[in-house]
Amino acid sequence: MKEEMVILVNQANEQLGTMPKMEAHEKGVLHRAFSVFVMNPAGEIMLQQRAAHKYHSPLLWTNTCCSHQREGESNIEAGVRRLKEEMGFETELKELFSFVYKAEFDNGLTEHELDHVMLGHYNDAPEINPEEVASWKWMLPENIKADIANNPERYTAWFKIIFDKFYDHLFQKK
Repeated sequence: MKEEMVILVNQANEQLGTMPKMEAHEKGVLHRAFSVFVMNPAGEIMLQQRAAHKYHSPLLWTNTCCSHQREGESNIEAGVRRLKEEMGFETELKELFSFVYKAEFDNGLTEHELDHVMLGHYNDAPEINPEEVASWKWMLPENIKADIANNPERYTAWFKIIFDKFYDHLFQKK
């Protein structure tokens, strides 16, 4: 299987080239990424637990899905594609904001991403892809916030960073 390429960018989100995903994570090079949050009418967020065999952060909880755009693919197209691949459903997505973050892992890899955060709505059970996802659940944002504070080891490094920004975005609107 051909290795996935990521899109290298500068802080202004201008494309600088591409690089194999693993190499980008080994070198900690800034690249384009996205994070999808799906909410139901009760205001709960669908979380996924990463599959046990993932090369980093296995069995940790994170947002509904996240990944990297492919060359020539819009942020929304990438989010819709990956949501279908990981969680088995499609829904309309809206881009909320983007920001740069850096998270280093114990295995020597670094996520250095210009992350585009998107929101969708759905109210059914997903049909998870077991190659990607071990489990899933709905949780209220305030319960996620409390659980991250009490049990940070249960969550991916990037989710803890992104969730704070998403939470602030959600509740600044009200």
